[in-house]
Amino acid sequence: MNLPLLLRPIFSRAFLFLYLLGIVSSIVTVPDYKDAHMYDNAPLELFLDVYVLCAVLCLIPKALRIGKRSLPLRTMAKGVVYAVAYPLYIIDTFCWVKFGATLNPSMLLLMGETNSNEAGEFLSTYITPDIIISDVGWFLLIGLLHIACAVLWKRLAGGRLPRIQCFPQSARGRMAWHTAGSLPVAALLVWAGCTSIENKELYLHTMTRETIGEVEHDLAVRPHTEMYQPAMRLAFSIYSNELIAKQLTRLKETTKDVRADSCDVKSPDIVLIIGESFNKRHAQLYGYDKPNMPNQTRLMKHRRLTRFDDVVSPWNLTSFVFKHLMTTYCVGDDKDWCDYPLFCQIFRKAGYQVNFFTNQFLPQAKEAVYDFSGGFFINDPEMSEVQFDVRNDRLHVFDEDLLKDFERALPDSMRAHTTKPQLTIFHLMGQHVNYRIRCPHSKKKWTADDYPDDTDLSGKKKTVMADYDNAVWYNDSVVNQIIERFKRRDAIVIYLSDHGEEVFGKGARHFFGRMHNADITKRLADEEFRIPMWIYCSTLYSRNHPDVVKAVREARKKPYMTDALPHLLMGLAGIHCPYYKPKYDLLSPQYDATRKRILKNTTDYDKL
Repeated sequence: MNLPLLLRPIFSRAFLFLYLLGIVSSIVTVPDYKDAHMYDNAPLELFLDVYVLCAVLCLIPKALRIGKRSLPLRTMAKGVVYAVAYPLYIIDTFCWVKFGATLNPSMLLLMGETNSNEAGEFLSTYITPDIIISDVGWFLLIGLLHIACAVLWKRLAGGRLPRIQCFPQSARGRMAWHTAGSLPVAALLVWAGCTSIENKELYLHTMTRETIGEVEHDLAVRPHTEMYQPAMRLAFSIYSNELIAKQLTRLKETTKDVRADSCDVKSPDIVLIIGESFNKRHAQLYGYDKPNMPNQTRLMKHRRLTRFDDVVSPWNLTSFVFKHLMTTYCVGDDKDWCDYPLFCQIFRKAGYQVNFFTNQFLPQAKEAVYDFSGGFFINDPEMSEVQFDVRNDRLHVFDEDLLKDFERALPDSMRAHTTKPQLTIFHLMGQHVNYRIRCPHSKKKWTADDYPDDTDLSGKKKTVMADYDNAVWYNDSVVNQIIERFKRRDAIVIYLSDHGEEVFGKGARHFFGRMHNADITKRLADEEFRIPMWIYCSTLYSRNHPDVVKAVREARKKPYMTDALPHLLMGLAGIHCPYYKPKYDLLSPQYDATRKRILKNTTDYDKL
């Protein structure tokens, strides 16, 4: 069949079956929640992608002569494409069926860390006969159809099946047919190119970023690239792992020479609670009209808890915040965060036992890119070993279950009699979206009916508002349970949120969440960067350390940014080391209250 160049890529089995694989993949990997749908431009962009691939295959010579031998070059190239495509689609869909996530950086990382025994257990657990009747079966069926068509075509070409003449024999007829067929294909290619160029540019931009944090930020803003095919997701996962490998290499080099010269153990028990997505305007502790923080408010009235009034976070992305919180790097310092020591390692070098309980940063197949970005340097086995003595190994729907991990890992008898100073970190899910599932249904206090004065909000938005306040209410009970476990010890407890959150505030009554691609205005900074922070001192701690209690109360109105938190913690512990800088320590007489608080490395908060 003598086809014009423009039509040759389409009239091939490669185009038909690769396009079919792509469309089926786009359909079966649609999330199972309301309003979820296939990527809108998938049919057109897939047409363009498969067309270009098949055009390249058509340009490859059919055969390559080497002496008297002839190698079927084009057939071999197609075989390589099929050998990659079919397993990739099957693996991607298998991951979706079994783990609720397609190929992603975390999954690739977990695969790389799996040994032969673990691989054997995985295969025996998950490769079961019922996989054939799942969505994976569609790709097996397409493969069988592909083989059947190839066999039929071979028989047709060998004359064992009758040929059907479908095309005109005359030159004029062939010319008319070529023109009639080429024009629609050309128009479709132009259309597909115009609708797909933005996504291609966004994908290229994401795949040329220099750090995993920049990649995450690209995916947090809108519009962002739609990685609608397994090949795109695999390439992205490989690239993301390469980026974290570079930062891990630098961080591991930094850890080799970390030292603590001495430690006064000024605070035998230091507890750090890191909350999530806490809008200060929705905190009873700061004057909100809903009583959603009764326990913390009570502690403040009894002068056990000191509220800090002017605290901001350097970023509104958890992963960026954690890289600042966990290292001694502060905004404005030379080099990058991964060139600075991890404060938990410094504490261990100083003689502290470091306990870490997180309900967000644990490696799992379904891990989102922002958790992957924020937790890779915490979950890397070597980095985890240098930072923590004790940590949990599971995630929970509700934060109070994290306390059960704490009790299992550190039984009362051990905590009551140990003489070793301890730093214990709790990283909560807090008010992380989806707010509705951040509070057990039986403990919810507010509904949409409790917001009658918000007449400009729809009933649906009021429900979201109620869900958020219920999450704050539940968070208060979890935090109080943590305090209860330390109130009879010589303990100081610091609470702060990683960042703020939009919750239908003034100037953004239509919106909740975070605006990652917006300019930082005063309103946005107040909603997304200004955060609650407080310090609690137990009765025993207040009696033993009146100087610290005094310093805490005197510092409550000072401007502060949480990237400097490790220096505050090292000051509380009495650690002497080259990395501690008193100018960053909020409780130090040398604290620099005039330091610029730069948000997202671009905006001076105090000039807003």
